[in-house]
Amino acid sequence: MSQINSKAFITENFLLNSKEAEILYHEYAKEMPIIDYHNHLSAKQIAEDKPVENISKVWLEGDHYKWRGMRANGIDELFITGSASLEERFEKWAETVPQTVRNPLFHWTHLELKRYFNIDEILQPNNAKEIYKKANTILATKTPAQLLEDMNVKVICTTDDPTDDLQYHKVIAEKKFYTKVYPTFRADELFFIGKEKFLEYLKKLSNSVNFEITSYSDFIKAIDERIGYFNENGCKVSDFGVGEALAIEDFTEEEVALIFDKNLKGETLSILEVNKYRSSIFLHLAKQYHKFDWVQQYHLGAIRNNNSRLEEQVGLDVGCDSIGDFPMAEFMSKLFNTLNSTNQLTKTITYNLDSSQNEVFATMMGNFQTGGIPGKMQWGSGWWFLDQKDGMEKQLNTLSNMGLLSRFVGMLTDSRSFLSYPRHEYFRRILCNLLAEDINKGLVPNDIPFLGKMVQDICYNNAVSYFNFKYN
Repeated sequence: MSQINSKAFITENFLLNSKEAEILYHEYAKEMPIIDYHNHLSAKQIAEDKPVENISKVWLEGDHYKWRGMRANGIDELFITGSASLEERFEKWAETVPQTVRNPLFHWTHLELKRYFNIDEILQPNNAKEIYKKANTILATKTPAQLLEDMNVKVICTTDDPTDDLQYHKVIAEKKFYTKVYPTFRADELFFIGKEKFLEYLKKLSNSVNFEITSYSDFIKAIDERIGYFNENGCKVSDFGVGEALAIEDFTEEEVALIFDKNLKGETLSILEVNKYRSSIFLHLAKQYHKFDWVQQYHLGAIRNNNSRLEEQVGLDVGCDSIGDFPMAEFMSKLFNTLNSTNQLTKTITYNLDSSQNEVFATMMGNFQTGGIPGKMQWGSGWWFLDQKDGMEKQLNTLSNMGLLSRFVGMLTDSRSFLSYPRHEYFRRILCNLLAEDINKGLVPNDIPFLGKMVQDICYNNAVSYFNFKYN
């Protein structure tokens, strides 16, 4: 197998193509702290406060991006989600890395090796053992909390099911970590009425609230108790990520109660009945989020678990999700307008996976802005398949054209890895270079202090004002 030139390419001015870009990044963006308001990190691992120990554990386990890259490279599933050793998995990833040129994985991989381990070489088979050993020597004494502090991460928001007892968040709250860790109320499981797993989930929810759920009113009571509990434990953010076509239908409470009872009896529900039920839950949850002054997030447009054979072999959520082409404008319009009409629309961030809907999302959020809350309705950063250089630039350009880039709350990791924080650096470099290009084209004033302040706001200050997290 041919080797790639191992000379470092992540230089001090990586992605910065002008002197103005260099100044904006190095003097304004680089040292700003990080607020990571959406990720899938493990509160349990943070609370246990044990050294990470092995790069394969923290880098490859659960990373769907890398899994997809390895599959595309023809790597056997044994080395991806199978029983291969940690070192064997790392070696197969090293075999794949040179083939990821022009995929964002190539940039992310080497930014992470540089920032966490001071490794400048291109990862590939001929240096895999050496890099594996060097990284593991460093990780032998690095806890998750220390890795977060090293990257100047002030706040993270994990993703948590409504039934979670938040025991690890409570443990973390008692510790004196640099990074504050808050839960996020991820309510997806509440929407799967009519599916077999829904009745099992009701039992789980009943156990979490210590009463039996035998009616729709019981169900709503249980939801409200869990939202209150999350709020008591520092939650300021909700999330939603069911990947399919969505609709808001007109309904009455009596109709939904009957639909809920019908499901409890094991009767089949129509699509309209499912959508009426879901509409009631969308609106009830959103009104509760408004009551507690939470920020609600909607991740929209994924089509999940496409590979049924791999799902049968390995399980759900193993990297076989794709961009869906579901229409979203009518859903968002009716949901947000219904809430806004009663002044119960809380601060909201939407994310789309289908880039052809960039303008749809950007303009929809502009319909419901409110005096007194700059940037109340946010169209979020490039998500999932779009959080790469091209996707970020398109999102920044569309947001600039359709809204106010200056009020944007910036980047998040959406990651399961404690080594993912250079993605914020990646975003910041792209942002600074984009603004610098405008300076050099004469499209914006050559006022570095003004634009530098704007960069700092997007990187950190806007999120501080928007989320109102409590931290030092």
